Amino acid sequence: MAKLWELAKLVRAKNAGPFTLTFDILFNDPDTYERVKRSGVISRELFAQLYRVPEQEVQFFEHDRALALKASIPRPVASGEPDDSDVFGGQQHSPLVDLEIPV
Repeated sequence: MAKLWELAKLVRAKNAGPFTLTFDILFNDPDTYERVKRSGVISRELFAQLYRVPEQEVQFFEHDRALALKASIPRPVASGEPDDSDVFGGQQHSPLVDLEIPV
């Protein structure tokens, strides 16, 4: 097993507007990208579970030409609201980096 941070070139989260978070997982080479994609570990279901949102509210994309896995979810509170703990959404990727991926 390898951790996602060991395989990916970039794992990040950011705002996609004030009401949506987006996650990007980018890879350096097609072989690693395909291996992670085929593992099935990173999926719509995973994002729903990790971020406690209904599965139907998760947008999930496999972008083969960009060697990227992407997901978008609704923010729990709008960016900048008094209860918002991460106004830019840049700290929300932490549950992803230590995911174990079969090698």
